[in-house]
This record gives sequence, C-alpha cells and structure tokens, in this order.
Amino acid sequence: MTRLNTCNDDIGRESATESDTALLDVLTSPRWQGVQKFSRRDAALDPLLLAVAASAGARTTRNHYHHDFFPGAQADAVARSKRAAEDTNKPQERKRMSYVSKQGPRRLRLQPTISPQPAIASQAISLAGSSPISSIEVKCMARTRIPTPHGPAFLHLYHNNRDNKEHLAIVVDPAQYSDDTSVLAPPIRSRSLDAVWSDDETDMDRIIRGAYVGKLSATSQHPSRPSLHQPSPTTSIPSPLVRIHSECFTGETVGSMRCDCGEQLDEAIHLISQPISLPDNVSPNSRSMPGRGAVIYLKQEGRGIGLLSKIRAYNLQDLGHDTVTANLMLGHQADERGYEIAIAILRDLGLGSELGEGVRLLTNNPDKVQALEKEGLRVAERVPMVPRSWRHRSHSQADAGEAQLGKAAGVTMIGGEAVRGEDLDKYLRTKILRMGHMLPLYLAGEQAAS
Repeated sequence: MTRLNTCNDDIGRESATESDTALLDVLTSPRWQGVQKFSRRDAALDPLLLAVAASAGARTTRNHYHHDFFPGAQADAVARSKRAAEDTNKPQERKRMSYVSKQGPRRLRLQPTISPQPAIASQAISLAGSSPISSIEVKCMARTRIPTPHGPAFLHLYHNNRDNKEHLAIVVDPAQYSDDTSVLAPPIRSRSLDAVWSDDETDMDRIIRGAYVGKLSATSQHPSRPSLHQPSPTTSIPSPLVRIHSECFTGETVGSMRCDCGEQLDEAIHLISQPISLPDNVSPNSRSMPGRGAVIYLKQEGRGIGLLSKIRAYNLQDLGHDTVTANLMLGHQADERGYEIAIAILRDLGLGSELGEGVRLLTNNPDKVQALEKEGLRVAERVPMVPRSWRHRSHSQADAGEAQLGKAAGVTMIGGEAVRGEDLDKYLRTKILRMGHMLPLYLAGEQAAS
C-alpha cells in the first residue's frame, strides 16, 4: 500500500512541470507581469481560452474570467469597493431617471387639426366670445344644393376641433338663387366657406367646394368673395326658423315609430320652407317672402349614447323600463348631448349672434333654449313642435288628417305621414314627465287615466 501511494505521488509530481506552474502563476497573479496593455477579449489568444485549457474544468465560464482572470477588471472592482467604503457616511441620493417624450399629449394628438388659414380667413371664421365655447373652431368644408320635397336647400358639411364627426347644416334660403340684390333679409352664408383658404386657390377651387353665389350651372359660375362685415339684420321681418336636430338612424332611415325624430326632421324643413308673412310697411309690393332658416344636424345618436347602447336600451324598454331608466341602467346619463358645436355653426352662419340675426328656435326641449341663451345667442321665440298625430287626436279630424298627411312627401322614411302607436305615446310621455319637455299631454282614454 505504501509503495502504491508513493507511485501516485511521483505521477502527480511528474505531471506538474515548470511550464505549467509558470502559466498558472501568470494567469492567477493579482498583478500583471508583462506590458500594461490589455488585449481584446476576442483576440486570437484569449486569456479565457488559456485559463479554460489550463484548468480543464467544466465550471469555468466567462463570468469567472471577468472577475478572476482579468486583472484590469479585478483592479477596477477593488477601486470601486474602496470608493463605496469612503462614501458610506455620505447621504445617498437616488438619481431618478425620467423619460421625456418629444410627442404631444395623447388628447392633443388625437384631435383633428385644421389647416392654418391666412389672415383674411382667420378673421372670417373667428368665433368671438368670452365663453369657453368660443374656443371651438368650426369650418365649412363643402356646400351644395339639394332639392327636397319641400323646396331647394343648401347642405353644409362642417369639421371642428372638438371631435372627428362630420356635422351638417341644412340651410333653407331660396333668395340666394335670385340675382336680385334688393333682398329683404341678408343671405344665410358660411363665413368659413367664403373665406380665402390659401393664396394660390383659384375660382374653380372655390366653386367646387361650394363658395359661389346664385345658382350654379354650366353657364353660371360666380365664385363668392369673403365678407369681413356682417350685414345688419332687418328688425321688421321675422327671425329665421332654426332647428337643432340630433341624428336618429332608427327613426329617420328605418322608419321606427318608437320615437318621432324622423317626423320632427321632416316637419322642421317643412315649417322653415313656408312663406313668411310681412308687415305692410316692409314691402308694399309683396305681402310675403320665401321661408328661410336652418337645421343644424348633429351626429349624436340616441341622445349622445350611440347606436349600440340605443339598441340595447330598446330591449330594456321592451322589458318595461322607460327611455330615461334604460339609459341609466346602461351606465349613461338620461341625455348626454351637447350643443356647443351647434352654437359655433350658428355663429358661422351669422345666426343668433350679436352682429347677426336672432333665431326662432323649433324645439320642445328647454335645455336647448338655455344652452343658446347662456352663450349669448339671441332666441327671439321658441316655436313648439307638436307631434302630427297629437294634432289630429279628435275622431272627427283623424280621417281627414291621415289622408292629407299620407299624400305629402317628406325627407325621411316617415315622410309627411304621422308617427303613431303605443311605443311613441310612452316615449313622448316620458319626455314630458321626466325630461321636462314643454308639450301638452294629449293622451286619451286609458293612457290618460293611467
């Protein structure tokens, strides 16, 4: 046994040659014996490879090399530990790293931008006023003539800096077709449309977007010019009729009789198109003038909750809830509509402002009247909109009224007909009792008793 151990010791001593010992001293020495120049770690003779070859161990990694075999890294580690020990007594302040974005806030980046206008254009579309609503900017992007069953009208399409929706204005003003300059009332025109949009725009550019006067045809092409001064209104003639109407796909397009929205839109254009009686001292040659006014058509379906929530609210109404309770059960308010954009459009058309004409507002909703008056628009009169079926409640007039209304054409699916039914009566009753709409409660028989 002793001889065997002696042989093993001899083998161990013979395996460790002088060259191996020198190499091990070089690689493990705390101080570099050669030139103070550290070669690249990816050099041909990488010290890590030499260390791995010398140790022949499977546990040697680049991490071991970095901390143990590389003298420079070890020296730096020692220096860092000394500095840390010296700064132990000093209060340590954690440096906060903040990221500063070069982009604007999301709420600003998502807002639609209106192209900058020249000085003339900015004067034309300025919405003067001290209220927050005056910061809303609207711009009429296009205007065209549309023939309707009630007469010609001008359709205006607006963009704004509040939302991405395309709101509309249906302007009834037949006097604009006439070449007669002796009109009794100023034309209802958009100041932003007639403004100069760019220095290099042509007359055809203005005509294509609708900035023209008279009736446009192949032989009549007269571009409009920006008007910096609002014409003074004539107080002797009635103010134009104005209706602020919210979009209703179900009532206007499908012909749903759950509401009277389609009927109201048709009735509004019909009433605005009616001739206006004039006093004797205004025009001795004529006792009337063409009807004039506008319907501001806002894209706020279902009193502002959207079409999806509106359809779900209909299902809740079928379960026995009214239109107000259904909205509240879905997490919405009873009425989420806003009229700020409508007010800005009216100002752009020169209606209701201090420099323009007052308006006769077609509505049963007191909130609309208060919204306009709060922002300084002059409401000369509120004109109620009584449902057609309520105007023909008596049995003696029902047949004649239905026959007369059935023959009239209209601008919606309902047309000139009257909306009627149990769903409509419940809807109107809720608007009167729970939303404060100003209408007489014309309900007969069991409905009135209930």
